[in-house]
Amino acid sequence: MAEELKINITASKTEKYETLIPQIEALVSAETDVIANLANIAAALKQGMGFFWVGFYIVKKDELVLGPFQGPIACTRIKKGKGVCGSTWAQAKTIIVNNVDEFPGHIACSSDAKSEIVLPAIKNNEVALILDVDSDVLADFDETDQKYLEKLMKVIEELL
Repeated sequence: MAEELKINITASKTEKYETLIPQIEALVSAETDVIANLANIAAALKQGMGFFWVGFYIVKKDELVLGPFQGPIACTRIKKGKGVCGSTWAQAKTIIVNNVDEFPGHIACSSDAKSEIVLPAIKNNEVALILDVDSDVLADFDETDQKYLEKLMKVIEELL
C-alpha cells in the first residue's frame, strides 16, 4: 500500500472509520517494528479523523511513557491511576470524558483539550499501552468512536 490515505472529509464519522481502519490494517501489515506502526497509526488517525491530538503511552515499569503521537507537545510520563490515561491503565477499560475539566485529577497537558477518549491495548492479560485521543471540542467522542477505536485496538494488540 502506498503511504497515502483516501478519506472523504465530508463523510460521516462512521464512514470515515470504515474507510480508515482497513487502510491502517494494510499500512501496518507488512511492518514488524511496533514503534514505526504506532507512529503511522497516530498519523493516520490525526489525518483521517481530524483529531486535535492522538498518541500512545507505553507502559514502562510503573508509569506510562509518551510514545508516537501527532499534535501539540504532550506530557511525557503519567503514573498509574493518575488522570484519564492513568485511570484507563489502572481499570483496563475505555474511558470517554466529555469535559476534561470535570474529570477528577485530570492532567492538563494542553489547555486546548476539551474532551478525550482513552483505550487500552492488552498483552498477556495486562495493559501494554494506551491510545489517547483528545479533541478541542466538548463532548466530541461517543459510542461510534469507542466501537471503531476498540476495533483498532485489537489490530494494535496483534502487533505487540
